[in-house]
Amino acid sequence: MHLALVLLSFITLAPFVWMLLTSFKTFEESVQMPPDILPQAWNLINYRIVLNKFPFAMFYWNTFAMMGMTVAVQLVVCSMAGYAFARLQFPGKEFLFTLCLALLMVPGQIFLVPHYDIMVRLKLTNSITALWLPKIFSAFGTFMLRQFFQGLPKSLDEAAMIDGSGFFGIYARILLPLVKPALISLAILTALSAFKDLMWPLIVNNAMDKMTLSAGLAMLIGEHTTIYPQVMAGSALAVWPMILLFLMFQKHFVEGIALTGIK
Repeated sequence: MHLALVLLSFITLAPFVWMLLTSFKTFEESVQMPPDILPQAWNLINYRIVLNKFPFAMFYWNTFAMMGMTVAVQLVVCSMAGYAFARLQFPGKEFLFTLCLALLMVPGQIFLVPHYDIMVRLKLTNSITALWLPKIFSAFGTFMLRQFFQGLPKSLDEAAMIDGSGFFGIYARILLPLVKPALISLAILTALSAFKDLMWPLIVNNAMDKMTLSAGLAMLIGEHTTIYPQVMAGSALAVWPMILLFLMFQKHFVEGIALTGIK
């Protein structure tokens, strides 16, 4: 089993290693056949060209700002919605929850035009706000947190009510700390989804200083010719934040997914 996992790991890492090696090659080396695995000369010229051609510092800032706001608002909105669907009783509860689940079956591309129309009417195009505002709600996040809230004993709510706590107090002080693994898992998944989103940032923002890393990398693809070493160098510069995020929160991510299966 471990041998099979090691072999599969090598297969998974092969594209990433090829990206790094290609980032040090010249254009001629990257397109020659048969290809050479290692570059003939290790140099950083492609990284210098990419950093001089595009404002990567601004791309990083825009991306991190968009990711931070997306994660923050989704955790608040989805946790409150999940708590309401799991613990509260109100008219139309099951119907509204069915509508939320129905959103999971609708392709996200359908919402691009109405979202863009809303951003235009609000005069928010070419802004950081336009990157995260349409993502304040997630049907998947609401469903996941609802399942976690339902797995908690109702006696916690009853004990808190006896002590004089209201619905919001039960949500914020009693139940929310108990679903921390789910919140961390949702934060990681939301951050990853926001980081790799390409279509929406390209549609809503066309100013260079408002682009994210994914949109900035798309500009490296030429209409007639693509300098692959420069694309790979830009990709290497863009991918390290997500690798660092995964390494930092790997334990919590695995714990959250495992608890989801148990519940």
